[in-house]
Amino acid sequence: MYPTQQKYSLTRRSRLFGVALLGWVALAGMLTYSYAGASPIQAPGAAAAAAAALPATPVPSVGRSSAQQLSDTFADVAARVSPSVVTIKVEVKRELQAPQGMFGMPFFHGQGQGQGQDEQQRVKGSGSGVIFRADGAVLTNNHVVEHATRIDVVLKDGRSFRAKVTGTDPAVDLAVLKIDATGLPALSFADSSKARVGEWVLAIGAPFGLDYTLTAGVLSAKGRGMGANEIEDYLQTDASINPGNSGGPLVDLDGHVLGINTMIIGGSGIGFAIPGNLARQVGEQLWSSGTVHRAWLGVSFQELSPELADSLGKHDTHGALVGSVVDKGPAARAGLRPGDIIERVDQDDVVQGKDLLRDVLKKPVGSEVALLVRRDGKLQTLKVKTDERPSDARHAGNAAAGENGGSEAHFGLSLQALTPEIASQLGYQGPGKVVISAVQPGSPAEEAGLHAGDVVVDADHHSVQTPDDLVKALADGKALLRVERRDGSFFTVLSKE
Repeated sequence: MYPTQQKYSLTRRSRLFGVALLGWVALAGMLTYSYAGASPIQAPGAAAAAAAALPATPVPSVGRSSAQQLSDTFADVAARVSPSVVTIKVEVKRELQAPQGMFGMPFFHGQGQGQGQDEQQRVKGSGSGVIFRADGAVLTNNHVVEHATRIDVVLKDGRSFRAKVTGTDPAVDLAVLKIDATGLPALSFADSSKARVGEWVLAIGAPFGLDYTLTAGVLSAKGRGMGANEIEDYLQTDASINPGNSGGPLVDLDGHVLGINTMIIGGSGIGFAIPGNLARQVGEQLWSSGTVHRAWLGVSFQELSPELADSLGKHDTHGALVGSVVDKGPAARAGLRPGDIIERVDQDDVVQGKDLLRDVLKKPVGSEVALLVRRDGKLQTLKVKTDERPSDARHAGNAAAGENGGSEAHFGLSLQALTPEIASQLGYQGPGKVVISAVQPGSPAEEAGLHAGDVVVDADHHSVQTPDDLVKALADGKALLRVERRDGSFFTVLSKE
C-alpha cells in the first residue's frame, strides 16, 4: 500500500470512527433525554425516579401575579355586585307571545308551563334587573315586563317579592319596578361617557334562567345603533350575553354599572347595553314620576361621510348634518335649515351625529342651548330653547311608489312627478314634487342609499320641481341630493363613479 493510500485509509477510518462515536453520543443523549421525561418514550424504574427528581418549570412570577390579580378582581366584583342583581320572573298571556329580539331571538328566557287549561294560557319567562335604590327600586328592560300579568323579583339571598311597574320607557327599552323592601344593596352608576373601548367589563344576570351568572369581556364599541328602538346609543361588548341577561348590569372593574344589557345578535357573540348615563337618568325619572321628559330640538340628522363633507365644502367629517327641520319646532324657531352642520352644543364638540343626540338628551326640557352651526362654509351661533320630545317622534318606514315613470339609466333610478294620489299613498305632506319610483339593484342610486318612494326635494341646493330638473342636475355625473322619507330627510351624493 502506498503511503498516500495508507494515509487515505487511516483518514477514512478515523472519519468512520468519528461518525460512529458521534452516533453513539447522540443516541446516548437521546436516551438520557428520554429518561428525563422529555420524550414519549419512558424508561422504567430509574427514569421515573429521575423525572420525579427534576423540579417543575416555574411560572414567571410577574405573569402569574398579574393573572392572579385580574382573577381576584373579577371574583371581588362578582361578590360585591351579585347581591344587587335580581332575577325577574314573569307570566305573560300566551296569545301575546314572548317579546322577540334581533333576528327572532328572545330577549328573556321563557317557556310554557303547566298541564291544566288555565296554565296552558300562560307563558313563564325570566329576565334580570339591578337594584339602584335601597328603598326597593329595580331597573330592568321594558321588554322583560311588557305585557306581564305577574312579576316576581327574586333576590340573591332567596327572598322573593311581588313587584309592580312604576313606569316604562319603550323609547329606550327601560322599566322601573317597585318591591316592598328597604335597606337593599343598591349599585351606583359609572360615567359611561368616560368608558374606553378595550377596557374589561363584566355582565351579571340570569341567562336561560340560571341565576347569578357572570361573564367577562371587553367594551367593544360605543355609540352603536341597531334600529330597534327610538333612541339608541348602545355600548357593544363581547362579554357573553344570552336570553335572560336582559335588564342585568354591565359593570366595570370598580363594580359600577356601565350599562344595562338589552340586546343580542343571535349566535354572533355580540351584545349591546344601554349606557349607564342614559339608564340612570331614565331610571330616576321613572321612579319619581312614572314618566320621562326629554329635551328635543326638532331636527333629523345624519353622519357626515367624506363624500358629503366634500360636497358641502368641509375638510373633515366632524359634525351632524341636519336633514330636516320640524315645522314650528325649536330648531325652526331658531332659524336652523336643512344642510346646516351642527358642530358644537354649548361647550361640547359634536364629532359624530350621535354626540348631538347625547348632548341634547342631557339638557332639561325648556333649557336654552347654543349651537355652533356651519352654513355655506361659515360658522354662526344659534340659540335654541328646547321643547319636550313628542312621544310619536318616530314614524313608520318608507312605502313603495306606484308605477314606474321615466328613467335615468346611467344612475339606475326611475322618476315620476309626485301626484296627490302617490303622496297620499306614501303619507307624504312635504314640499317635494318628484318621487323615485324604482331603484335598480347594484346601481349608483342603490349605493347612494336611495329607495323607491323617496322624494327628492333639491339637488345641489336647487329645488327639484320636475324629473327633468333632477336629470339636468345630474348632467355632470354627480349631484348632492336632499331626500325625504316618512321617517325624516337626509342628504346623499349620487354619482356615476
